[in-house]
Amino acid sequence: MATLTVTSRGQVTFRKEVLQHLGIKPGEKIELDLLPDGRGMLKAARPGGSIDGFVGLLAGKTTKVATIEEIHDATAQGWSAKE
Repeated sequence: MATLTVTSRGQVTFRKEVLQHLGIKPGEKIELDLLPDGRGMLKAARPGGSIDGFVGLLAGKTTKVATIEEIHDATAQGWSAKE
């Protein structure tokens, strides 16, 4: 168990091994869930996905250009779970 000291300003510093265990890098955020019994649960804050983050994700990964018909067929096949 890691023990942290609270400063007079109410701040704590997490040790490197604690941050590594939580998967948190400098500049990232931590979520604290307050539990009803006086405890708290810490976890790395993971940003939610957005369409802006998805668009262009595969840009430059291939030279193939799909036709609209190929895109339609692929999405229809994936949606219906057919192979």
